[in-house]
Amino acid sequence: MNPNHSDEERARARFFTIQALRLSGVALTVLGVAVIAGKIPFLPEIAGYALVLVGVTDALVVPPFLTRMWRTPLP
Repeated sequence: MNPNHSDEERARARFFTIQALRLSGVALTVLGVAVIAGKIPFLPEIAGYALVLVGVTDALVVPPFLTRMWRTPLP
């Protein structure tokens, strides 16, 4: 990030980054469930389980990690 950005701009960028991660995680999870259900026949079922795992991790684990990381001041 540019050091000339205000705290509000930095907070806004971080907020939208976290929301984009959550949205992409939900999208990957839905895609994975569709693959597992057989709605997308050109992908193997194991790919569906992998997509669900990555999507849930992306939606539930990564945003709190980023929040904690950004809250802690750098030395």
